[in-house]
Amino acid sequence: MQDTLTVVLAGGVGSRLSPLTDNRAKPAVPFGGKYRIIDFTLTNCLHSGLRRILVLTQYKSHSLQKHLRDGWSVFNPELGEYVTAVPPQMRKGNKWYSGTADAINQNLWLLSRSEAKYVVVLSGDHIYRMDYAPMLQSHKENGADLTVGCMEVPIKEASEFGVMAIDETHKIIAFEEKPESPPALPDNSEKSLASMGIYVFTTDALIEALEKDAENIASSHDFGKDIIPTLIKKDKVYSHKFGEQTGRVTKDAYWRDVGTLDAFYQANMNLLEPVPPMDLYQSNWAIRTYERQLPPARTTSSATGKQGVFINSLISSGVIISGGSVQNSVLSSNVKINDNAKVDGSILFDYVEVGENCELKNCIIDKHVIVPAGTQIGYNREEDAKLFTISEGGIVVVPESYQFS
Repeated sequence: MQDTLTVVLAGGVGSRLSPLTDNRAKPAVPFGGKYRIIDFTLTNCLHSGLRRILVLTQYKSHSLQKHLRDGWSVFNPELGEYVTAVPPQMRKGNKWYSGTADAINQNLWLLSRSEAKYVVVLSGDHIYRMDYAPMLQSHKENGADLTVGCMEVPIKEASEFGVMAIDETHKIIAFEEKPESPPALPDNSEKSLASMGIYVFTTDALIEALEKDAENIASSHDFGKDIIPTLIKKDKVYSHKFGEQTGRVTKDAYWRDVGTLDAFYQANMNLLEPVPPMDLYQSNWAIRTYERQLPPARTTSSATGKQGVFINSLISSGVIISGGSVQNSVLSSNVKINDNAKVDGSILFDYVEVGENCELKNCIIDKHVIVPAGTQIGYNREEDAKLFTISEGGIVVVPESYQFS
């Protein structure tokens, strides 16, 4: 993979995840108790043999860059390996990144310096497991300018994606970003073929396409809207279906864009299913992250003698459940659940303390929040809406460092 450079797009605002993204970039949002969203993309790179990685950052990137420093300084620069955060350099004018294509266009000098023959472009805000090596191999065998990672989705959901039509050789013959009337697959009228935002480019073709796009003042400088439709006209754009080839891992089937509060919540809850669709325990595909040195999680009895319990939940290091109960929930590090508190169907980030006799249901509580004794969240939508953000699906979100009156 020494002839390949990987670029991870990680600068988006993630406004639909607010308030979780009010103080951090979307890829830095905690997930699954101990991870950050970007860990899944970077782990895929690690296991796929991609070890020259540029992470393009922009929006409120401090916590993301700190996480990359602490958790991903694992490669050897003397062997030409690295994970490097690249904030906007303004090398092509006095402006920030103004689209996915523009973000890379502003860093073409890094592509040239890398001398890479191929560039893998990934998003840093999706939850999935994928070996990119078979896709890269397919790209080389086809002599493609661009290969697009894709998956089958129900046609009623396809308007949320870029949708493509392919011929019998998997060549893409048409592509439309978020169409109102998505085309169906030839052999299945209920499904469409959707882009996953995973691209393999031949470097020369990418540079040429980006330079031409930069000259077009009418362009939105987006891969889906501008770059892919232009390259299709050159007749060297192919699809690679997600899950067809998996290299060293079991069959891939799970991919989630956690771009909304409800999608984020559900993806966390998926981890609690009896057979989770995303297996965090697969020994040959361990999800890497940064984890502080903390004591083990524990349950203990309270001063009243009531025992702390948890059922069907993910409990991270440093958690103490003292006389409270936790069910169907995801708890990050250093969370404390006090006497007779009940937590059900909820996600609690680092350093959340739940006071005595509290009742929490179907909520997300960001870090550094102390929930006063006797508080109820998730039981009265009208009262919760006066204080907090509530998702379309009814999930109550308490922002970071919220102070209860």
